[in-house]
Amino acid sequence: MRGGYPRGMFETVPTLRGMHVTLRPLEVADARALFEVTPKETFRLFLSWPTEWTAAGFEAWVKAKLFGAKQRAMVVTLATTGEVVGSTSFLDIDPVNKAVEIGSTWYAPPSRGTAVNPECKLLMLGHAFEVEGCERVTLKTDARNEHSKRAMTKLGAVYEGVLRKHRIQQDGFVRDTAYFSVVRGEWQGVKAGLQKRLDESGR
Repeated sequence: MRGGYPRGMFETVPTLRGMHVTLRPLEVADARALFEVTPKETFRLFLSWPTEWTAAGFEAWVKAKLFGAKQRAMVVTLATTGEVVGSTSFLDIDPVNKAVEIGSTWYAPPSRGTAVNPECKLLMLGHAFEVEGCERVTLKTDARNEHSKRAMTKLGAVYEGVLRKHRIQQDGFVRDTAYFSVVRGEWQGVKAGLQKRLDESGR
């Protein structure tokens, strides 16, 4: 057993490979490369962020993510070059209800608005539904984050509403949280939509 979860559901996450990106389990050694491509303002609407904006402070934050009991953090690299361009995670793993969240996602500015995010979501949703047997995948964001909400809608997730005064950020701000989800019966349609976007991006 790892992190309190029954063996067999997200006990380990393998490297996930696509045409554009590769996702592999995050290692402490990835911290410096992530720090070098991540602008400080990236975490403005996150719940937490490095307390010191230095390579050492970023590494300490990555260590907390890496060894968090409820998280399987991944590093995102370009499939062709191996360049580190961001990170994303499986969160809130719930074997009893066969559910998981995909979140804590960020990308280097040049990778935003490209095939990187749709393929990351295709790979992660595919792993959740087709390998781990999930019934539900949650996606959520700060209710002020219009860009993130549009991205979740575009990938085919269903908007479920807002939990008011839901979480307190590291700086003390009490945020509202917008919830989205994909459930098993919707996965094939979402998968087809994401694949279509990737096909069109390659033309």
